[in-house]
Amino acid sequence: MQQQHSYQDLLEASQRANWRIDDIIGGDKRLDFAKPFLPETFARTEALAFLSAEEKLKLNHVRSRGYLAMFELVEQFIVPFVSEQAAEGPEDDPHRAKALRQFVREENKHRELFRRFLAEFDEGFGVPCGLIGPAEEIAKAILAHDALAVAIAVLGIEWMSQAHYVESIEGDQTLDGQFKSLLKHHWQEEAQHAELDALMLTGMARSVAAADIEEAIDQYFDIGGFIDGGLKSQAELDLQAFERAAGRPLSAAERDAFVREQHQALRWTFLGSAMRNANFLAALDGLGGQARARVEQAAPVFC
Repeated sequence: MQQQHSYQDLLEASQRANWRIDDIIGGDKRLDFAKPFLPETFARTEALAFLSAEEKLKLNHVRSRGYLAMFELVEQFIVPFVSEQAAEGPEDDPHRAKALRQFVREENKHRELFRRFLAEFDEGFGVPCGLIGPAEEIAKAILAHDALAVAIAVLGIEWMSQAHYVESIEGDQTLDGQFKSLLKHHWQEEAQHAELDALMLTGMARSVAAADIEEAIDQYFDIGGFIDGGLKSQAELDLQAFERAAGRPLSAAERDAFVREQHQALRWTFLGSAMRNANFLAALDGLGGQARARVEQAAPVFC
């Protein structure tokens, strides 16, 4: 795991990385639909041999839209959760609340960035793509869990998004440059968010018993199961969007294969890649007990 910085360090780093949405999108900076947006690591279109190359590209675009929309959706529970922690957390560190409030401002900026990219995508793609929801109800269900469990889930998401860019997107020269630019700028600020989440989780865990940490892991799995059910529904929505974009229906057997493969691809993208992330696992190790081992044991299902 990376060396843990202080709230002051991360606040200062965040202020240096600050960028404006208008510098990223608009004018001649447009998505190029002749290129894939997501790496095959996440899109997993090649397993669907019954699709043509053109259809695989359309599916890549459908999945790319869902990728952005899903991140915008999870902000629906991340923003209020971190806002509450900023207001209610211990005040022994004078920079803690300031750093977490900066985190919230940046997450709200990311939501606006995603919304603008999604609007451009919809205009260029020309076919409606569905998204699970309502987002408010999903957020409500997740936030009903214990705060420590939610903090664990949020940390997994933050480290996951970091690894996505560095390990799979940054070096892929086949991807559309504009989509990569979006993910690069998101990554630059999320770098601080992941470490802020790690500090927040460490602080929360100091005041709880070992049994409470085990219960938080139980509830983290509950959150993961809830999200996984949503991902299955998302794969079905992606099938509908793909058939509209391709202009043809798949056979019953092809539909079954599509949903099965794409559900697993979504599982890896949003759950498995977090559960296998070295920094996330190191943070769980710091909680003590069986937290890390339990997550490592469950991870293969989502890979």
